[in-house]
Amino acid sequence: MFTGLIEELGSVRGRVRRGAFQQLEIAAERVLDGLQVGDSVNIDGVCQTAVAIGESGFAVETVAETLSRTTLGTLAIGQAVNLERPLRADQRLDGHLVLGHVDGIACIRQRTERDGEHRFEIEPPPALARYIAGKGSVALDGISLTVAEVCGDVFTIAVIPHTFDNTTLSHRRAGDSVNLEVDVIARYVERLLGEQSQLSFEDLRDMGY
Repeated sequence: MFTGLIEELGSVRGRVRRGAFQQLEIAAERVLDGLQVGDSVNIDGVCQTAVAIGESGFAVETVAETLSRTTLGTLAIGQAVNLERPLRADQRLDGHLVLGHVDGIACIRQRTERDGEHRFEIEPPPALARYIAGKGSVALDGISLTVAEVCGDVFTIAVIPHTFDNTTLSHRRAGDSVNLEVDVIARYVERLLGEQSQLSFEDLRDMGY
């Protein structure tokens, strides 16, 4: 589990396809502190397991299913990636609960800047649009962000300079793809409401109401 607060920008040092797997080598510094083989690391919003650790980076192996549902399969050598270690029990949750389970790939429709504020217009996959609400939370490439507004199936995020400068958002342009994880609470609410809607008066009577 993660917070969506990016700890550092790493970079892709190597990418090799090994059968059904892809091995990624990531150059990093801060996230190496305390990192051990078998630990989880969030890379651009995707929870991955460290399989090797060196003095200046680490490696992960990505399965075909993840490659097909995220942008990890399209990363280029030297490309910057957002990195975050898992949340500890004694840490403050300053972002929102990010699982590292990408729901789909969204597209940046437009990027604008005004008075230091950067705004991104995002088009999610149609099936995910219903989970996104104004003032709600989303994770884009692992970054915890607040939805500024929703217009139809498109939503907008407003990004402060600190977040823009210290994440991959500064590298993103219109037309780019980003990993999208919707707020897990929205999914649970949908599930609960769906189950409740199937109750009949007969069911309530049988339960003693």
